[in-house]
Amino acid sequence: MSRAGGRVLVLVGIVVLALNLRPAAVSIGPVLDEVRAGLDMSGTEAGILTALPVVAFAVVGSLGSRLAGLVGPHRVTALALVAVTVGLAARSRADGVVAFLLLSLVALGGMATANVVLPALVKQHFPDRVGTVTAVYSTALALGITGSSVLTVPISEAGGGPDGWRTGLAAWALLAAVALVPWLALLGRDRGRERPVAADRIPLSAIARTRTGRFMAAFFALQSLQAYAVFGWFAAIYRDAGFSAGTAGLLLGVITGTAVPLSFVVPTLAGRMRDLTPLVLALAACYPVGYLGLALAPRELAVLWAVFIGAGTCTFPLVLVLIGLRSRTPEGTASLSAFTQSVGYLFAAVGPFGFGVLHDLTDGWTVPLVALTALVVPLVWCGLALARPTYVEDELGLAGEVTAPAS
Repeated sequence: MSRAGGRVLVLVGIVVLALNLRPAAVSIGPVLDEVRAGLDMSGTEAGILTALPVVAFAVVGSLGSRLAGLVGPHRVTALALVAVTVGLAARSRADGVVAFLLLSLVALGGMATANVVLPALVKQHFPDRVGTVTAVYSTALALGITGSSVLTVPISEAGGGPDGWRTGLAAWALLAAVALVPWLALLGRDRGRERPVAADRIPLSAIARTRTGRFMAAFFALQSLQAYAVFGWFAAIYRDAGFSAGTAGLLLGVITGTAVPLSFVVPTLAGRMRDLTPLVLALAACYPVGYLGLALAPRELAVLWAVFIGAGTCTFPLVLVLIGLRSRTPEGTASLSAFTQSVGYLFAAVGPFGFGVLHDLTDGWTVPLVALTALVVPLVWCGLALARPTYVEDELGLAGEVTAPAS
């Protein structure tokens, strides 16, 4: 295969991979009530389920870059998609809560591994197009979120009966199986390399000592806390406001759909801007407007508030492109990605779980929404700390010492 053809295949693989990085987590929200009824799941168990994505991303994601160093990033990506496919297919048939949670963890573990490796693959194959390629795969990721938000309920209803939700969840295993195809063709990219791009060239403990690493992890944690509270609980807010399950799914789709075009625009702008302060402030300001509007008028202007919240969630593609922009090499990107996502997701687990606890304590959604609004303040602080160019290799005195294999 020619070099140009190889780059096209990698790009296709990156896009279809990104489509599969969220359905395992997001598809639960629209049918959470049906899942709870079908499995006789308690409120606490439902809270664990909604928090499970960020826990899985934190624990398993920390191993992703090391696995890439041992067997190669392309092979690890293929294995991750196998885990997603098997986990999603098997959990749709699970009859017990424990089995459902464990199989969800398998699928989410695959997603977590791919999450960490993907920025390093972009840096390795497209070092001169980090902003543009991140914009492309961020858009694909947003499409995957939107599709799983909007389509899970209609697919479930087409499945028929009280167990239709199983069909709705199983459908996303088919998408993961399709995404596996180009990565099987790319397995040979890791053959013959003396050493693949690996985070153990720059240990995570070293990243933890850098200012950039710490602020990246905090920024990622705070934006993930917001996003997973939204994905896990906002369909329930809409249903409690009087909307049907289908309409609640559509409103959640408005949130995720708003992020689709912005997921292309934000990384592209970030790649061209030297000072990201205006971008950080503009995106973060959307959260308070959406949250407070939803608390005060959940039905009357539901679509408008959903648009604002969706714009706020685009702090996610911003932090993704920052992982590449705040490192100089694929090794630095892999290490920064692993540290940022594992530590970030660990603390982000507070979001969906804490949101549910506040709802149970107050028997309403106003206090949880106000809490999310207050957490925008530290989100902005961390974003502003990363607004101007810094590089982890420079902070560690490694600039020019770590090199990457050719793509």
